[in-house]
Amino acid sequence: MGVSSAVFHRVVDALADVERSAARDWTSFGVRGKRFGYYWPRTETVGLKQTIAEQQALVAERPEVFEEQFTMGGFGWVVVQLAGVEADELAELVYEAWRLSAPEELVEELPFATVAKALPRRRVRG
Repeated sequence: MGVSSAVFHRVVDALADVERSAARDWTSFGVRGKRFGYYWPRTETVGLKQTIAEQQALVAERPEVFEEQFTMGGFGWVVVQLAGVEADELAELVYEAWRLSAPEELVEELPFATVAKALPRRRVRG
């Protein structure tokens, strides 16, 4: 279980109009001037914008993987331990964070199925 930071970046790269801003300890991600995520390489964690209900559900379900970061403007930000999530779950969370910030017309142009194609294919053991 768990994903690498490379998988996280592949998912972000599949999104439209992503703006990156690098600081000393993290990189932030936005779409058309609105933040939707952060990445901290030292801790291999990401912070993602979610609805408050989703933030609370994630933290309650798996507090060893998700933690509440903060709430602001009707949204709940959650910290995700990359070592604790599967690639498909992370892709859904990243897409949702982006979708909550992107303009509606951009979301309509980029369905989740397109972003999911960025995920590494699972090997079938036989």
